[in-house]
Amino acid sequence: MKLYNHFCASGFSNCYILAHNGDAIIIDPGSMDEVILNIIEDNAYYITGILITHGHSNHIRGINTIKRIYETKVYSISHVIRGQKTIPLRDGEAVNIGSFRIDVIAAPGHTADSAIYRIDRMLFTGDALSAGLIGRTSSVYAASNQMTALRGKILSLPGDYVILPGHGPPTTLEAERRFNAGINNFEDYKTRRPVYKPL
Repeated sequence: MKLYNHFCASGFSNCYILAHNGDAIIIDPGSMDEVILNIIEDNAYYITGILITHGHSNHIRGINTIKRIYETKVYSISHVIRGQKTIPLRDGEAVNIGSFRIDVIAAPGHTADSAIYRIDRMLFTGDALSAGLIGRTSSVYAASNQMTALRGKILSLPGDYVILPGHGPPTTLEAERRFNAGINNFEDYKTRRPVYKPL
């Protein structure tokens, strides 16, 4: 399995291309540019699907362009992304897309449709979990929902995983268990932080 990480400067976000046996999936295409196109074309990858961790624009801007070039499907917990119907995913299900087995883990909080995808020993966490941080939320209720999902479904996973977040550098699950300030100081985080209000 081969992983490509592309930084989408327009939204300061990460886009991932995961390839195996000639198949490739794109995770959170915040843009579609020449770099991504060259990765796909130079390796003759067949795009078997696009995975969306959540519907914020800096993670989905590239969908329409990709779909104009490649005949592929979009997978998400949300039933509609950018006005297009998706293949809806459910919490706890395992789906096969091309050569990939993907475990779907709902992690609502940052957005209602936030999902984490487990593929092999990798966790694609979107904005729910990143190096040293947890996702910003619009209310204490949303923060509590997100933390319940993270503690119950992610931090409790046995062993270590590579975390590939929507923003920032990769990290490991063990590092986040030990050092993530948002997780380890959640009660302070929940009561003292300013509440993020989306525009």
